[in-house]
Amino acid sequence: MRTEPKLTRLDRVFARLDREPERPAHIDVPKMSRHRIVLFAGTLAFYGAIVWAVVITSWLVRLDWQVMFFRPYQQWSEIHWFVDYYVVLGQRGPTAVMVAAWLGWRSWRQHTLRPLLVFGVSLLLLNVTVGAAKYGMGRLGPHYATVIGSNEMWRGGDIFPSGHTANAVVTWGILAYLASSARAQRWLSAVSAVTSLGVGMATVYLGTHWLSDVLLGWTAGLLILLGLPWFEPLIARAEVAIFDLRDRLRDRRRRTPAGAPVLITPLPADREDVPARAARAPVCLAPGPHTSRSERTPVTPAGTRRQPHPERHPHGSASSARP
Repeated sequence: MRTEPKLTRLDRVFARLDREPERPAHIDVPKMSRHRIVLFAGTLAFYGAIVWAVVITSWLVRLDWQVMFFRPYQQWSEIHWFVDYYVVLGQRGPTAVMVAAWLGWRSWRQHTLRPLLVFGVSLLLLNVTVGAAKYGMGRLGPHYATVIGSNEMWRGGDIFPSGHTANAVVTWGILAYLASSARAQRWLSAVSAVTSLGVGMATVYLGTHWLSDVLLGWTAGLLILLGLPWFEPLIARAEVAIFDLRDRLRDRRRRTPAGAPVLITPLPADREDVPARAARAPVCLAPGPHTSRSERTPVTPAGTRRQPHPERHPHGSASSARP
C-alpha cells in the first residue's frame, strides 16, 4: 500500500508559493528609467543643499530656532495627547510589524517572496544611510542645544536627519511602490505622503527635532524609494536562491527519511590500520586454600597494647555457653 509523504507546515507554505503568480501582467517590476534617474539626482542635490545650509548656519538654522522658541507644544497643548499617539506611525518597531504582516499576506496571495524581500532591503538601506548620516554629523536636538543660534553640529547628537520621518516615508511608501494597480498606487502614494508629513510635523511640535531635521528626513526616505529599482535584480536572485535552498533541503530529507534504520558495516578483523586490542591477562588467585571473610580469625595488629580477649571467638564458630 502506497502512502503519501506527510508535509510539514513549511512544505505547505512553499508548495503554495510554487504556484503560478497571480500578479497582474500589466504591473511590471519598477526599473530605473530616465525619469526616475532625473528625480533621484534632483532629490540628492536637494539633500546636499539642506546639509550645506545647516553647516554654514544659514537662514534655515535661524528658522529652526524661531520654531523652537515658538514652542508649539505650549501654543496648542490641547492636541498634545493626539500627537503623542500619532508619532508612533513613524517608529520603526510598530510600523515594521504592521507593514510586514500586510506584505506577508500579499506574498501569500501573489505566491512570491518579492514583497517581503523588497521591504527588508528598504529597511536595510534606511538603517545604513540614515544611521551613518546621524552619527556622522552628530547634531544635537532642540532640548539639548547649548548655544543659541548655532547649528549644533558635531557635538555627539543623533537627530539629523529625522529617523521618525525617514522611516515613515519608507515604511508607508513601500506600499505604494508594491501596488498591483495604477489606481492603488496613486491612492497609496497620497496616503503615505500625508502620513509621513504628519509624522514630521509631530516631531517638530513635540520639540524633539529641528525643522531642518524633518526636511532632511523626508529627502532621505524619498531617495531610498527612488533608488530601490537598482536592487530589483539582487532581490530576484535572492528569491531564486531561497527556493533552490528549499529544494535541496527537501531532496536531502527525502533521501534520508526520518526514523529509517542505519546500516553499520563491521570492520574486518584482519585490517592492518586498526590496532588490535590487547588481550587482558586472566585474573588468578594465589595458590592454596581460600577461606571466606566470615571464617577468618581476627588478628590483633602488631604493636598494640590491647590484649586479646579470651572469650572472643572467630565468626561462624560455636561459642561456649556463659555461666
